[in-house]
Amino acid sequence: MTARRTGALLVAGTTSDAGKSVLTAGLCRWLARQGVKVAPFKAQNMSLNSVVTADGAEIGRAQAMQAAAAGIEPEAAMNPVLLKPGGERHSQVVLLGRPIAEVDAMSYRDLKARLFDVVLDALASLRSRFDVVVCEGAGSPAEINLRDRDIANMGLARAAGLPVVVVGDIDRGGVFAALYGTLALLSPEDQALVSGFVINKFRGDHALLGPGLDRLRSLTGRPVLGVLPWAEGLWLDVEDSLALDARGSVAPPAGRGVLRVAVIRYPRISNFTDVDALALEPGVVVSFVTRPEEVADADLVVLPGSRATVADLAWLRSRGLDAVIARRAAEGRPVLGICGGYQMLAREIVDEVESGAGAVPGLGLLPTRVRFGRDKILGRPSGVTVGSGLPVTAYEIHHGVVFVEGGEPLFEAPAEGGEPSFEAPAAGGEPRTPRDGRAEPLAGDAGLVARGYEGCRVGAVWGTTWHGVLENDAYRRAFLAEVARAAGRDFTPAADTSFEAARQRRLDLLGDLVAEHLDTGALWRLIEGGAPAGLPFVPPGG
Repeated sequence: MTARRTGALLVAGTTSDAGKSVLTAGLCRWLARQGVKVAPFKAQNMSLNSVVTADGAEIGRAQAMQAAAAGIEPEAAMNPVLLKPGGERHSQVVLLGRPIAEVDAMSYRDLKARLFDVVLDALASLRSRFDVVVCEGAGSPAEINLRDRDIANMGLARAAGLPVVVVGDIDRGGVFAALYGTLALLSPEDQALVSGFVINKFRGDHALLGPGLDRLRSLTGRPVLGVLPWAEGLWLDVEDSLALDARGSVAPPAGRGVLRVAVIRYPRISNFTDVDALALEPGVVVSFVTRPEEVADADLVVLPGSRATVADLAWLRSRGLDAVIARRAAEGRPVLGICGGYQMLAREIVDEVESGAGAVPGLGLLPTRVRFGRDKILGRPSGVTVGSGLPVTAYEIHHGVVFVEGGEPLFEAPAEGGEPSFEAPAAGGEPRTPRDGRAEPLAGDAGLVARGYEGCRVGAVWGTTWHGVLENDAYRRAFLAEVARAAGRDFTPAADTSFEAARQRRLDLLGDLVAEHLDTGALWRLIEGGAPAGLPFVPPGG
């Protein structure tokens, strides 16, 4: 174990999806391997991929992944502000893990000043408890139209005295212009904290970069601290749907021993990482699709989470996807809905909260009804599969409560005391929301609401509010075996695929990339000593 070394660093990027999240995770892994107590931090995250911490707080999934890289439990302080877009012009603001407001761009600007104190307190808390905090910026630090109220990039760096490393994605092209231009657009005071650059996703002969690296240093007075090579298999736990484009299209596979999974990519798709575990399985090919013809021949169709269930359901219908999904269900071909996707499978959705649309017909493929409540339900439930008793852990994030009026439950999550409890429906026969606000009720043939069961299944149509269930290896294998039988495939799930082991291998790879391709000595000096004094100012245009 190394001696205690303290400090902090901010990883900024020339664009969204430039590599900030993976570099931050790689730094956390590299430091943790050396016995350093390290934590990640992202002041403000705009993402529809989120998770729930052990104490019931909602944070960005990327920060939970970075915490795993550091070998620690995620907590609300690691992502104090989370923005969840619900439309083109408005987002839900989640502060320290709890939703506090729905805002548009202009009203959020006014709210930022009040949030900044919370952000700085969260960072100070982490710095008091950890040796090193690796901070991740948001978007680009050169968004000069937003600089006056920035709380995630140079505003944070200035307030906390953080040295800044800017990462650029060479695979996009124009990386030298992007790095130089990012620096040149900043004020002298902000530039004084920008201490170096990292080039990400390089493919080819490193020697070809030499003249460009030398020229960038002579123009800016800042070194390139390393060039990270292109690496496959880094798509787990991504936070931005932009990253789905990087996976590219997948050619339709052939053969009876292959399972083809089509995931509906609606405009406000959320928690699409639920299907990462399927993509890890040998012989399973996962594609994100938007057209009926891409759905028709798939062996399994997944309706993932959505931040705007009613609006995304309308989009699905406008594309004609509803008809092909209904036809599949009638033919006994597998369909899985998760959270928002589960809500879409209902007979009716009553939403006066998220969309304000009131009562809207669902796809009608499950005997369920959905009502949206103002309180967001956050939790990390666990249970066992009904019938087979396989253990399952998960997390849930939703406003919509599903009332099940038939079919079969998927999971049993007994209340404390070990047995599901039952209560009669409210007057008039309408099922009541369970008292604990978390477990979904099941109205069976006897007209009772069962608290302690979750999800619903009718034939080859499954639905659950629980995210992450497919990361449970035994359950995933059993589920895929059922899908294969229903689809008429000879596919047999591999017996040794472990989602958690795959995640750890990926995090180890990120740590390896940092150790092997970055100037770790220079990084240590920045972490411990801050930005070097006397860095030159680079005016726009040179």
